[in-house]
Amino acid sequence: MAILPPGVSQRDFNAAVRLFKEAVGEAWVFTSDEDLGPYRDAYATHWGEAEERRASAAVCPKSVEEVQAVVRAANRYKVPVFPISTGKNFAYGGPAPNMTGTVVLDLKRMNKVLELDGDRYTALVEPGVSYFDLYRAIQDRGLKMWIDCPDPGWGSPIGNALDHGIGYTFGPYRDHFGSRCGVEVVLANGEVMRTGMGAIPNAGSWQDYPYGYGPEVSGLFGQANYGIVTKMGFWLMPQPESYRTATVTVPKRGDLQKLISVVNYLEHSHLIGEPLFGAPLRALMGNAAFRETIVKAGGPSDAEMDRYASDNNLHSWSVELQFYGPEATNAANWAHAQARFAAEIPGVRFIEGDSLKIPLTEAQIDAAPRRGVRHGIPSLDVWSIVTRSIDPTGVNDGHIGFAPIIPRTAEAVFKAQRVFTDAFRSIETIFGANALTVPQAWHRRSFIFFTTLPTSRTNPEVNRKTRASMLKLIEIGAANGWGEYRAPPEFQDPIVNAYSFGDHSLRRFSEAMKDAVDPNGILAPGRGGIWPKRFRGNRA
Repeated sequence: MAILPPGVSQRDFNAAVRLFKEAVGEAWVFTSDEDLGPYRDAYATHWGEAEERRASAAVCPKSVEEVQAVVRAANRYKVPVFPISTGKNFAYGGPAPNMTGTVVLDLKRMNKVLELDGDRYTALVEPGVSYFDLYRAIQDRGLKMWIDCPDPGWGSPIGNALDHGIGYTFGPYRDHFGSRCGVEVVLANGEVMRTGMGAIPNAGSWQDYPYGYGPEVSGLFGQANYGIVTKMGFWLMPQPESYRTATVTVPKRGDLQKLISVVNYLEHSHLIGEPLFGAPLRALMGNAAFRETIVKAGGPSDAEMDRYASDNNLHSWSVELQFYGPEATNAANWAHAQARFAAEIPGVRFIEGDSLKIPLTEAQIDAAPRRGVRHGIPSLDVWSIVTRSIDPTGVNDGHIGFAPIIPRTAEAVFKAQRVFTDAFRSIETIFGANALTVPQAWHRRSFIFFTTLPTSRTNPEVNRKTRASMLKLIEIGAANGWGEYRAPPEFQDPIVNAYSFGDHSLRRFSEAMKDAVDPNGILAPGRGGIWPKRFRGNRA
């Protein structure tokens, strides 16, 4: 029996599908199980079970006008639609909707790079444009500017930005949603709206000034369901002249406090790109006693960890720094960084890294892991991440991310290590945390205490354990004031529930706005934990 949207009759659904076909062409409306296979979440934690979120149909418009026609048809028959860009948001839901029965509105055919400006370092793209597409367009035109891309590069700059995705270069560009400037949206009533200077017809500054006059509303469309984004502008990074890396190591466990403090100063002064923190003591993981120490209840003492470090002539923490700019400037910034670290941390060591002219050669790109994405070059190299390469059981073929935000302080890192190490002791998963777990500095003013949990399309027991583990981790994080920054549809409701200040005033405000701009509740019900009144009973 075909899947139908909740509360929609077969007759009305069929009538809506007919209008979809009139709008986009019969070849671009999909309803069979075989055709809808690609719209399943390959990493779903309910794969093959009744609770798996499945689409009732998919429709692929090629223009703003076709999107408008689809939205009007959906409104007429109250059929919910779920817009996606390229549908490659794996580990965070892929192309699957929040609510079973929703029609996927696939925007992959809207794939034009509309504008590139090599003097103002801006781009304007459609949602079906991938990072590969944008990179090639820049290269084909010989423009000296970089994109900031995530892993892997087949995703959409618009889709990634709307889900608050991040990258690997300089701070202002790593925040993909923060680097947006100018958004075009099809609203739930079928009207087209442009934000910022785009609201003035023929304005030449749409990608230069994000605010325009009055409320800056483009932020409302990130991780939300108030409209369908059909164009987005981005600020891009000027291609630097050279690139330098260097590593700083500190001897004692407690030195992490000042290490982070100096890194924060350097990054917020715009002297470095993404810092990559590490734990040299991982070299001791072959030692059984050491492995027991780093997962002991309540965590090890500083004295214990310092003894392991000194006895093995190892330092406790490291951070790799990236410098972008003229060669002389990079050298001066590195010298300044060394002086700051040396003044703050006794026993600090410095390790010189790369010093390379830009653009890099292909051999230079391939010579070091992750060097490509650090230079705005998209790839699929990271597709072997986690379960595809290191799973010892052989049954896991996907993963989901557990990604709580914690303050960028050593105190928060040590607390998160203790809390999540203790939590993972009672959670059934092959992954976990310990006293060496370092957070990711993808966001320039916070840490993400990131880990992954496995999923399987062949073993439902793996998925059962992951669901239970994820829900427990969300609960533990919330109890300590740590909330997720993104997540698959299955977990968006419990995550939003943790943002409960003022008796959930944020959620109530979001849903009041939803009911005002989308009274029929047709746009992506449940996305971002925002449910329209009509479907509010579907909240998990």
